[in-house]
Amino acid sequence: MRLRACSSALVSAALTLGLTAAATPAGAGAGTGAGTATPPVAAEPRPFLDRLNTVSLVGSTVPANGDVNPYGTFTIRESVGDLHRGNVLISNFNNSVNLPAGQQGRGTTLVQVAPDGALTTFATIDPNNLPGPCDGGVGLTTALTVLPGGWVVVGSLPTSDGTSTTAKAGCLLVLDEHGTVRETIAGHGINGPWDMTAVSFGKRSELFVTNVLNGTVDGNGAEVDEGTVLRITLCAEGDQPPAPVAFTEIGSGFPERTDPAALVVGPTGVGLHDGTLYVADTVLSRITAIPDALTRKNSAGIGRVVTSGGSLNAPLGMALTPRGDILTVNGGDGNIVETTRSGRQVATKTINNEGTPPGAGALFGLDLDLDHDAVYFVNNADNVLDVLH
Repeated sequence: MRLRACSSALVSAALTLGLTAAATPAGAGAGTGAGTATPPVAAEPRPFLDRLNTVSLVGSTVPANGDVNPYGTFTIRESVGDLHRGNVLISNFNNSVNLPAGQQGRGTTLVQVAPDGALTTFATIDPNNLPGPCDGGVGLTTALTVLPGGWVVVGSLPTSDGTSTTAKAGCLLVLDEHGTVRETIAGHGINGPWDMTAVSFGKRSELFVTNVLNGTVDGNGAEVDEGTVLRITLCAEGDQPPAPVAFTEIGSGFPERTDPAALVVGPTGVGLHDGTLYVADTVLSRITAIPDALTRKNSAGIGRVVTSGGSLNAPLGMALTPRGDILTVNGGDGNIVETTRSGRQVATKTINNEGTPPGAGALFGLDLDLDHDAVYFVNNADNVLDVLH
């Protein structure tokens, strides 16, 4: 793949913003002088989840071709082309055959669900008609974001028979605002892109992508510690899709394994706050933090363990609250958990209790609504979008 360079001005601006976010601690400049009274300790802010008590159905995520197993979830911030502000964009991982026939990693559709439940298909991707390489074809994952200008980036971890035996490296697919695939991003460490977050500085964007297929298939169900996090730098020029200019492995050594029910289990949800990237380590039920994520030039390994165990039970999708608390949904039960950046698990709520055990396997992607006072999340048990409000 040929990499092109962003202008030096864009690079400088991005690095400056990144260094500022990474180097400025919360509360910098505050303190007390000698001889002054110590101010009273402020009360802990109320947990974000304490304000939300009701789960309501928004609408179905099943398009006309019958794709199921909704994974990626992204609230659209601006209207452009066929993308509508306030709608939720969702990627489907399974085709209509679904389980137990084993058709995971074969979903090809992106759908939009409006706040009133109206469903539209944004894209149906033909694996035989792609503009570039994507090893194995198309099976859309939780890795989903929309960049400025309406460029949609979604991960593909495809299979040919719906089982982990045939799982391939896949790629990132870049679609325009009308749902046409304009570019594929493959290789350079992309190997089973599973989840993603992004930040943009003008025409420059940084993608943070977890990868779950490094040695996983060969492990045949055994845990292998080879999961990675890549930072992929993209540059947009004119009306062309944003193209990669750099690939940097900033995280490594995350545990991962194949799974007959989930296809693969590995590092999933990611969220960026003040230059630190938080990662949901699904296998070991913990959240880790990679420092200087925007600027580092090497891997931090798994980073610092923020919290482990407690209410976490195979955390999957992640979203950050306005003050930076970490919201994760569990794959092992139907709970959503709020964790502070210091590692305190301050709230847990049950948002799905279907199945046995209750809620297990029903949750995956989540995102805040535009007002940041409610949480959209997909319900795989019923193939719908729900909202906690």
